[in-house]
Amino acid sequence: MEQLLIEHSHNTQQSSLHLNEEFIESQVFIDANTVQSTLHEIKGSHIIPVFVKDNETAISHAEFIEATNDVVNSIYTHEIIKPPQIRLSHPIKGRVPEARSKPACELTEKEKTLYYERMMFIIEIPSIKDNIDGSELSLTIGGVKAYSLDNLYAKKGTDEHFKLFIGFKNKVCTNLCIWTDGYIGDLKVKSIGQLKACMYSLIESYNANFHLFGLRTLAKYSLTESQFVSLIGRTRLYQYLPSVERRGIPQLLFGDNQLAVICKDYYKNSSFCRNVDGSINLWKLFNLFTEANKSSYIDSFLDRSVNAFSFVENIKSALDGKQFNWYLS
Repeated sequence: MEQLLIEHSHNTQQSSLHLNEEFIESQVFIDANTVQSTLHEIKGSHIIPVFVKDNETAISHAEFIEATNDVVNSIYTHEIIKPPQIRLSHPIKGRVPEARSKPACELTEKEKTLYYERMMFIIEIPSIKDNIDGSELSLTIGGVKAYSLDNLYAKKGTDEHFKLFIGFKNKVCTNLCIWTDGYIGDLKVKSIGQLKACMYSLIESYNANFHLFGLRTLAKYSLTESQFVSLIGRTRLYQYLPSVERRGIPQLLFGDNQLAVICKDYYKNSSFCRNVDGSINLWKLFNLFTEANKSSYIDSFLDRSVNAFSFVENIKSALDGKQFNWYLS
């Protein structure tokens, strides 16, 4: 295995993270059904869900983001760390008791209550970076919180569910590159302390060089135009296969909407479209999948991100002659 070096751009003084600072990106890492927010807005304007039986607070979105920031800053002490980018979906609206009889159109801002059921955030570390096939990647850490997965009708001390990841963000398109070794898809904890401990464990066990090696090798393999056409046709058939026939076929979590975006971008994407002869390397194909994934909802986004890498890895193994692949048959 070739040795990989991640480039570090150290500053003599660490760039501190101002958690209440507005941070706006020209591009976003997820589009579908989400709105952008800041930690300042979440802490100042959103209520915190509670466990019904004892009225104790659940771990809030803000606490999750701040806990992750604490862990990131304690591990990457000499790196540049950007403020979090936050996306929210599924607003839960309410009103204060004094306004219970008012028509909705007459409510003042002080009489409204709001929190969002689902939240995703990323914290980018641009000083830890690498380049693959002309795309600059930067180390990125983040997570997802969905209160819909929690039993808020119980008491405090019941498991609360989180998703954590560490991987790379493609700065050309803000696509996230995540694989199984940098992802915990169903983390259950009862406290912030447990949550931080799991974050430390995930980050410290993550092998960035090995992940980059896997990503870099994708650029060495290509599909012909006819192979790509076969692949797309089979991906559409996969969704309708009887469960018995799906056994042994690499799982695909992408639906018709995402596959349509992949087809369109095969021709039109400015960075990852086909070559003149119709061929496309697997690094570009992987980015077509991760680009299409931006139309996923928060609750399915990370699972599809991981699936995109494993799916393209299976294609690579087939091209290497190591295994049969139904999508290319």
